[in-house]
Amino acid sequence: MKNNLLLIIISFLLSNCNSSNSNPNQISTKNESKLNTNNKMNKEDLIKNVKLAINPKFQDWVLFKNGTYIIFDNADTIKSVNHEAIKQMREFGPVFAGGPAGDFNTIHLTKTEGWIVSGHGYGMYTYVSPSELENTDDLQVGMYGRSKRDLDGKNPEVIYINSRKK
Repeated sequence: MKNNLLLIIISFLLSNCNSSNSNPNQISTKNESKLNTNNKMNKEDLIKNVKLAINPKFQDWVLFKNGTYIIFDNADTIKSVNHEAIKQMREFGPVFAGGPAGDFNTIHLTKTEGWIVSGHGYGMYTYVSPSELENTDDLQVGMYGRSKRDLDGKNPEVIYINSRKK
């Protein structure tokens, strides 16, 4: 009896941890049930804001569709930066509750509006625009950025590569 009750509780908890969204324009978070992605930036504005967000000393980076980008320190030693970025995004992008992939830090930007959200992948950040959220406290911004990184990790689509080699 005790074991059956324990199994029921565990099954309930696990089934609620990985629910899918019926609306592809919404991202679930724990504290706010849905975040709307209809206010998503266009590609050109996203690239412009990410360029302003990154320290100019870092010239080699790859930007993904939902605003996550990876900075490379050693791009000249990498055969295909595009391939390596997708590999890292698949490894460090998806969010798993209870592990380091769920950790984040919210950083306020000074050269453009918005924030970057860092995670556990080295050199991996996600840009969040103020136009994407109504509630802009650090927790909500961080959770939203983490959700965007999760989308990029599960379906990595490179939209821009910046390289010091021209």
